[in-house]
Amino acid sequence: MSVIIKSKDQIASMRESGQLLAKLHQELHAAIRPGISTLEIDELGEKLIEQMGAVPNCKGYEGFPACVCISVNEEVVHGIPSKDKILQEGDIVTFDTGLIYKGWHSDAARTWGVGEISPEKARLIEVTRQSFFEGIKKARAGNHLYDISLEVDKYVTGFGYGIVHELTGHGIGQSIHEEPNVPNYRQIRRGMKLREGMTICVEPMITMGNRRVDWLDDGWTVVTVDGLPAAHYENTIAITDGEPEILTMLDGE
Repeated sequence: MSVIIKSKDQIASMRESGQLLAKLHQELHAAIRPGISTLEIDELGEKLIEQMGAVPNCKGYEGFPACVCISVNEEVVHGIPSKDKILQEGDIVTFDTGLIYKGWHSDAARTWGVGEISPEKARLIEVTRQSFFEGIKKARAGNHLYDISLEVDKYVTGFGYGIVHELTGHGIGQSIHEEPNVPNYRQIRRGMKLREGMTICVEPMITMGNRRVDWLDDGWTVVTVDGLPAAHYENTIAITDGEPEILTMLDGE
């Protein structure tokens, strides 16, 4: 496994990319309303990224046709935006996207409610978000990669939710996907030792019911087999000699 360690200057460049992405997510969140199509949101995302002087890293990646992966309700990840997919009151929607700025990638995902949502969906979103923060408590130099996985697993399973196994977090830098993979569920071993200068994406994908997923015929959209909702939360982080730095969050977020 070849993990690319970044210098402080390189992490500073990734921070610039990450801060732009955090601002993009704020704008996408503000655009959510019943009646808007996922294609309209995608078009907004692409326009904003262009205005930032950046490039979308999802569009064209292995043939993905859009700028923002937009997944609704039982769709876990990689939903393809469409003019026919209209957000409805009570839905939950996930935006998973990233950008390239001055050659450096950032990647983040957020799940939001559309209008008023049920308490059950609200709890799923909050548990998914918090599981990220539980995991990164272990994301510091000297700990091991799968210590992160274990903390996510322990937190989520305490609520009776499922954890998607087929998709994981990943390293990131001048490529959107680098080594290592970052599972969200407990492993038999502890994995590689974390080192200062590693940059990774931690991204729990959590289901309200059974953890089993399938792929739709479009080859991209991942859905829960039982049709229950799923939520997703992701940030790009840097391993330091102390607390990890979240590169894709704004102060006060």
